[in-house]
Amino acid sequence: MPNSPLAGRDLISAADLSASDIARLFARAAELKAEYRVERRHAHPPLERRTLAMLFQKPSLRTRVTFEAGMTQLGGHAVYLEEKIVLGGRETVSDVARNLERFVDAIMARTGPHEVVAELAARASIPVINGLTIREHPCQALADMFTLQEQFGELRGRTLAFVGDGNNVYHSLALMGATLGMHVRLAHPIGYGPSGRIVERARQLAAASSGSIDFTQDPREAVAGADAVYTDAWTSMGQEAEAEERRDAFARFQLNDALLAGSPDAVVMHCLPAHRGEEITSEVMDGPRSVIFEQSENRLHAQKALLVELLVG
Repeated sequence: MPNSPLAGRDLISAADLSASDIARLFARAAELKAEYRVERRHAHPPLERRTLAMLFQKPSLRTRVTFEAGMTQLGGHAVYLEEKIVLGGRETVSDVARNLERFVDAIMARTGPHEVVAELAARASIPVINGLTIREHPCQALADMFTLQEQFGELRGRTLAFVGDGNNVYHSLALMGATLGMHVRLAHPIGYGPSGRIVERARQLAAASSGSIDFTQDPREAVAGADAVYTDAWTSMGQEAEAEERRDAFARFQLNDALLAGSPDAVVMHCLPAHRGEEITSEVMDGPRSVIFEQSENRLHAQKALLVELLVG
């Protein structure tokens, strides 16, 4: 796939990718996954002598392992920069970007404020990837939509129901789903809705693709007839002080067999880590409709596709 339109670009928001960009990434991910599943390696690693800097200010299992292992499998190297390197603390974000662009080929940042990753991208001349911010999680959405394509093929017209918090994962799913012409529903308790700015942008994208963005406080209404039902932890990192209050607010939003009765053919999704017995039951998470661990594996393949497209095209 020469001359990629993605070469040299950043991925800060799910809205940065067009439908054709996403299709290209999915095609590349499918190729890499098929080869890896057979050989557990790639015959001609495309990122030899390439280096990725990974900036972490939030703990991680999937993001760290999939990016680091992915770079190794592609023939490159990843440098882990731990939480002690405080962006905007010991050095300004701009200075970190201007240093790293001279050392490495790309930067992946998993941080809190979305503005930090946006500033890294603005200041660095190399590709910058959002590995998670409070506002968005585009790499998760990319892996999730790739998982749904594996399940259903064409995604246009499919319905994704998200049950829970209108958080960063929902934001990226709404933006990417809208780009792909999907119907994205969110059922959330009052007071736990998404960003109005994200919703406005998602609705603009949906209007252009014949998709839709809808909301309800009734999880059964959201789930009815859906092709996929998605949930996430009720309490994210940094919200621990709100844990008890959130458990009360979200109690009727648990993903369980009773709720799924309204959508008998839907697959079940979760971005992990899961709090079994809270937002999802073990019976559902480990049941035959779950594609949760396929989603997790697809973080590896989707991100490898992204790295190849951004760095070599």
